[in-house]
Amino acid sequence: MLCAVTGGSGHIGPNLVRALLSRGDQVRVVDVRSPAVPLGPGAESVVADVRDGAAMRAAFEGAELVFHLAAVISVAGGQGGRVRQVNVDGVGTVAAAAHASGVRRMVHCSSVHAYDLARAAGTVLDEDGPRSVGSRLPVYDRSKAAGEQRLRAVIAQGLDAVVVNPSGVIGPVDSEPSRVGAVLLAAWRRRLPAVVTGGFDWVDVRDVVAGLLAAGERGRCGENYLLPGHRVSARDLVDAACAVADVRPPARTVPMWVARLGSPAATAVARTRPSPLLYTADALHALASFPRVDGAKAARELGHRPRPYQETLTDLYAYFLTTGAL
Repeated sequence: MLCAVTGGSGHIGPNLVRALLSRGDQVRVVDVRSPAVPLGPGAESVVADVRDGAAMRAAFEGAELVFHLAAVISVAGGQGGRVRQVNVDGVGTVAAAAHASGVRRMVHCSSVHAYDLARAAGTVLDEDGPRSVGSRLPVYDRSKAAGEQRLRAVIAQGLDAVVVNPSGVIGPVDSEPSRVGAVLLAAWRRRLPAVVTGGFDWVDVRDVVAGLLAAGERGRCGENYLLPGHRVSARDLVDAACAVADVRPPARTVPMWVARLGSPAATAVARTRPSPLLYTADALHALASFPRVDGAKAARELGHRPRPYQETLTDLYAYFLTTGAL
């Protein structure tokens, strides 16, 4: 079976491609750049932009499944409209191309950020939770919710599609590295100055891949599936990571209110010089929400069983050692 994977050069992408190849599928990786990680036999690379309908139709020719991973992750605003163009318009373009190409199913990898995490604070978030539609919410969060709405318009025209919503993704393979991966690298290198209060739900990238594959096989058309891992404070996550490497964790813990005082300056700097160590307003919004995410639906219908986060940290540390990042 031929599977097309958009955004195959990111964090989830190489892990998904590897899993598809291991089960005997052919894979077409569609991205605006060539993969940084070798694809292996049975995979091909197509350099194309998800905003280009003609290019997407060509890329999906002969594909039975389309996994849509391509997105712009931002904690510093809309990036001159690019976040919306890719995360909203791009979803619509990919969905329309998948429908026109006659693919059997499209699996859209959205995010827990499509839900209003601030409104859900203090409750348990499930698939019926409030969506990120408020004008004061981070642009990224709103773009993920709007992208799903764009997809639903094509589902109404006959496209068979399923949506998965992972929480904060961590784990190997993480070649770029991801934002959280870069923070953990800084901790392992003893270069993380402090940890802010708050936390998030963290899920292993390999468990996200398992959820994507299950959604492709038995997810219900038009349904959302939250893919959580474990609710862990930023302090506990960093401390556990440092314990894996037997290094001393950062001594300072910055209260949320103090971090928020500096967030306007951090956001301004991040817009010109991105850094995973900057506590921008959008990053603090996520950590302050510290969501409790209900994965019962994904467990019941997709077999989602997140592994212990300590195992994820151990494997990520070993990956960074193997690749020379540490």
